[in-house]
Amino acid sequence: MQTEKVVDYIVNWLKEYAVNANMKGFVIGISGGIDSAVTSTLCAKTGLELMCLEMPIHQAENQASRASKHIDWLQTNFDKVKRQPVNLTPVFDSLVATLPAVENEEERFMSLANTRARLRMTTLYYFAALEGYLVAGTGNKVEDFGVGFYTKYGDGGVDLSPIADLLKTQVYEIANYLNINIDIQKAAPTDGLWGDDRTDEDQIGASYPELEWAMKMQDKGKTESDFTDREKEVFLIYTKLNTANKHKMNPIPVCEIPHTLF
Repeated sequence: MQTEKVVDYIVNWLKEYAVNANMKGFVIGISGGIDSAVTSTLCAKTGLELMCLEMPIHQAENQASRASKHIDWLQTNFDKVKRQPVNLTPVFDSLVATLPAVENEEERFMSLANTRARLRMTTLYYFAALEGYLVAGTGNKVEDFGVGFYTKYGDGGVDLSPIADLLKTQVYEIANYLNINIDIQKAAPTDGLWGDDRTDEDQIGASYPELEWAMKMQDKGKTESDFTDREKEVFLIYTKLNTANKHKMNPIPVCEIPHTLF
């Protein structure tokens, strides 16, 4: 990958899109992870305004501290970067207390994890509308178009996706080029929705390089019968998630009424 040229291309694309939309800049949630760090830096490089939101919900301390340090770094190196802390923990707790109890606690746990992401999306759009900003998405190609590893109308609810055509390994290449904090570059990827230290690999069952391999194999028309052992296991993980999460990747189904009925 021609990293410098890719960075310049994304920065120019971001700026042109915002200017054409008559928007002042961008708002983004900073999680302490590699994707939000890279995306926020690309937004900052446009020279337009950038609001960085810290939105902890029972957040692990190491995630919160990495996010805070990254915003410090952005403000040191770029003009027009603003920090906006919003503690969503009491909001989340209040909502949980209001919702009725359910029998299946495991399903409730998953639903509440997605609720965290949707609370953050709502908060981002509050500030976007208030300030005249675009909500910048942080999803990469494997997450957005491979396994659908994001929350529908949560972190998937954005105005534009600057890094969605980049594989996760390519995001790391850009992070290295941009001199992103080494703690962020070395941190295991996590969605931060559980209040513990579980990683993306813990949840998915495969690493991002493995998923990228499976994505390429599927694009080549390979099937599970072409592989054995770990390769077969990874390919099945990928194809199962890719199929199950098509509802996130495809447009919302519209019931088209036959003209003869009008």
